[in-house]
Amino acid sequence: MATDNGSGSGPEPGVRIGSVHGSAVSFGGSNNINTVQHGGTGASAPDAAQLLEAVLTLREALVREAPRGADRTALDAELDGIAEQLEGTDTIRPGLPARLRAALERWAPLVESVSAAAALGSLLGALGG
Repeated sequence: MATDNGSGSGPEPGVRIGSVHGSAVSFGGSNNINTVQHGGTGASAPDAAQLLEAVLTLREALVREAPRGADRTALDAELDGIAEQLEGTDTIRPGLPARLRAALERWAPLVESVSAAAALGSLLGALGG
C-alpha cells in the first residue's frame, strides 16, 4: 500500500495491518514474509500431537535451511528435548509452551526466515500466554 506523503515527491511506502485472527504472520530479515493460517474463530487449542508435529517440522526445516553452528546446535538440542517430552503423551506438560516460546525468542535470528517457526508460533499463541 502506498500513501502520498504530501511533499509532491510521490507515494511513500507504507504498511497497514487492520487485524489478524487465527493466523501467524512473521516479517523476517531479507524481506521474508511468512503467513500461516490455523483454523477460524473458535479454533481449539492444539494437542500434544499437533505441537510435536510442529516441533519436528521446525527441526527438519532448520537442518535444511539454517547454517550449522553453536546456536543451531543448542536450538536443536532444545527442540529434541521438547520433542521427547511430547512423544507418547496426550497432554502438554505445564511450562512446556513457555519453554518452547523462550527458545524461539532466544534464537529468533536463526529461525526468523523459517516458515515452520511461524507455524509453531501460531500453535503456541493458540495455547495462550
